[in-house]
Amino acid sequence: MADPHDDLTHQELQTLLDVYAKNWLAHDGSWFLALEEAYGLETAIEMDRRAWERFAVAEARRIMRAFGIPAGGGLDALERAFRYRLYARINRQEIERPDAHTLIFRMTECRVQQTRARKGLPPFPCKPVGTVEFTNFAATIDPRIRTRCIACPPDPVQHGYCAWEFTLPDEEET
Repeated sequence: MADPHDDLTHQELQTLLDVYAKNWLAHDGSWFLALEEAYGLETAIEMDRRAWERFAVAEARRIMRAFGIPAGGGLDALERAFRYRLYARINRQEIERPDAHTLIFRMTECRVQQTRARKGLPPFPCKPVGTVEFTNFAATIDPRIRTRCIACPPDPVQHGYCAWEFTLPDEEET
């Protein structure tokens, strides 16, 4: 049987990527809500943290393989890998490079937080999950990269939904 994707136009493939990314996020949210309903918010966050601990590494490795991003490629490799993360299709993000040793990542639109706001819910306290997720993703790209949360709910956040700083020390500092 022929692959049904072979006949899709470029625009249809772009639409399909959006559908896949939104479905993945909906599944992630459904899984989390089921855990929260059964075991409470604290346990659900801990289980989510554990899942992201594994998933961030797997996602980084797959991205590196698929796009020829070299291990140990520093902040340039990390910046490139961020473009291919699954939620990069559906959440607006920006990257700033204030100097050669620093990368600032900001999530300027977040479907999870926007959906919660639309439903009148408080921001999701994603900092413990995000810390594991971003630290493991960056360390998989290059273990020398250090990750620091600038702001992430429950912190008050300005200019978006969360912000993370990634640094790569000079060779003399490591």
